[in-house]
Amino acid sequence: MDLTFEKRWRDLVASLSKRFDAGTLDLNSIIFLIGVQELGQHAREFKKDEKVALMHIGICVLLLPYGYYKELGRDADGWPHFERVMDLPHLGPDAQERLMKEAVLTYFEEQAI
Repeated sequence: MDLTFEKRWRDLVASLSKRFDAGTLDLNSIIFLIGVQELGQHAREFKKDEKVALMHIGICVLLLPYGYYKELGRDADGWPHFERVMDLPHLGPDAQERLMKEAVLTYFEEQAI
């Protein structure tokens, strides 16, 4: 077990949970928040299909630095679009979760700069 990684993750979750006054956020909630942040529109209620699209945006943004996606630009409504440029590796659930958590940590560490 990587205690440094686990501490960084717990600290980030605690910080975001406090910031959004939302109880303890899980990985999916954080990915959704990243999607909303990257969309860059005012806070509002999102329809179910928009929520799915926001999760997709969050995942694509998180995996951009790894070379799995590239951004194609934004549509007329300001929604970013991506293209997968490399297949994701076949990972078990634990390894997938670790990859996404690492990507989330990197995302927020770079945002603080």
